[in-house]
Amino acid sequence: MNKQQIIEQLGSFIKAAATPYHCVEKMSSMLAQSGFVYLNERDHWQLEKGGKYYTTRNGSSIVAWQMPVERAVEDSGFRMIGAHTDSPCLKVKPNPEIISNGYLQLGVQIYGGALLSPWFDRDLSLAGRVSFRASNGGINSSLINFEKAIAIVPSLAIHLNREANNGVKINPQTMVTPVIGQASDGEEQGFNFREMLAQKLIDEGIDCEEVLDFDLSFYDVQAPATVGLKDEFFASARLDNLLSCFMGLQSLLTADSEEGVLLVCNDHEEVGSMSAEGAQGPMLEQVLARLCDQGDRQTRMIANSMLISADNAHGIHPNFSDKHDAKHGPILNAGPVIKVNANQRYATNDITSAMFKEFARKAGAKVQTFVVRSDMGCGSTIGPITASQLGVKTIDIGAPQFAMHSIRELAGCDDVVKTIDILKCFVQQKNV
Repeated sequence: MNKQQIIEQLGSFIKAAATPYHCVEKMSSMLAQSGFVYLNERDHWQLEKGGKYYTTRNGSSIVAWQMPVERAVEDSGFRMIGAHTDSPCLKVKPNPEIISNGYLQLGVQIYGGALLSPWFDRDLSLAGRVSFRASNGGINSSLINFEKAIAIVPSLAIHLNREANNGVKINPQTMVTPVIGQASDGEEQGFNFREMLAQKLIDEGIDCEEVLDFDLSFYDVQAPATVGLKDEFFASARLDNLLSCFMGLQSLLTADSEEGVLLVCNDHEEVGSMSAEGAQGPMLEQVLARLCDQGDRQTRMIANSMLISADNAHGIHPNFSDKHDAKHGPILNAGPVIKVNANQRYATNDITSAMFKEFARKAGAKVQTFVVRSDMGCGSTIGPITASQLGVKTIDIGAPQFAMHSIRELAGCDDVVKTIDILKCFVQQKNV
């Protein structure tokens, strides 16, 4: 595929992946179309040499892998790529109904470290998973996506707050409550969100008697787009970290490798990864245990493996260049970024960094390095978590971007292509 085709596929992927559940659904579909076989965690697994498989947990995390074609798994190890499916957003509260001055609103929780100001005055839709009782008494669940704009968080006019451009502290309880409509006659006391969800499921042909619970998030309906005089940039919601999910998946699907290859995309990275399906949970470790017996063989397998933790990096902002270390300010479209932190907020060390640079050289790509200013705190990723749990050598990398954790983020189109090239080179290596 050429660059334009890759960017178009990326846009389609992100548009479909409105929530972690929809991300995993989309990835599962792409894997199945490429010959990967779904394995349920509840079943006994029969694995074959060269077999291609995937499994999911909670519908929001996924592990996909290829078994080594010739070598024993403990000799091949796995070339692993890790990313996460979740992004900061507004999640609907369990009892969300609010009627204020005749307007229907839904109460929300702030998920992750969201940059809140860009959520104002955006056309918002709603998506996620709904659990319900069917007419036969069984408990089922279904993904749901309203797709069209059904909500907005209106700004307060500057005439009513003359200090708005001097900085406003946003109260997440009182100021970020989406408006979804106006109460009609008699609805002031009768607005029931669960009944609305049930009716939508019924309209879609789903046997729903009563909605019992849900996990729903608002998202911006504006489609991804290229930006710039030469279409240099790619603007979209949820680039952190659907971009890495996409790039990892592309490398898994298109690279011709005879070695063990694995992609893991966990939920809940934005809130600490501590869940059954998060990177701090046991999902990946349990999958690997089923691919190779415990004990000496598994220890050898891990020693012959490597993990590339892919999560976007902070590009140096032309309007705020002082927020970067002068020697470590990544430029968009100048190559993926190796992320380094002496306090182990990133898992990169000199050996894994050198290896990644060699993969990049073989792929004909350049790389950059990011180190946070010494007087600023540093974020983290699934890299250190996974490295400490498995004992696998790890590097943290990512495509540089602007506006991380905004409702709309910006990355470089060339970086998408070059990062995929490097990841493909990585998964083809005989020894790592």
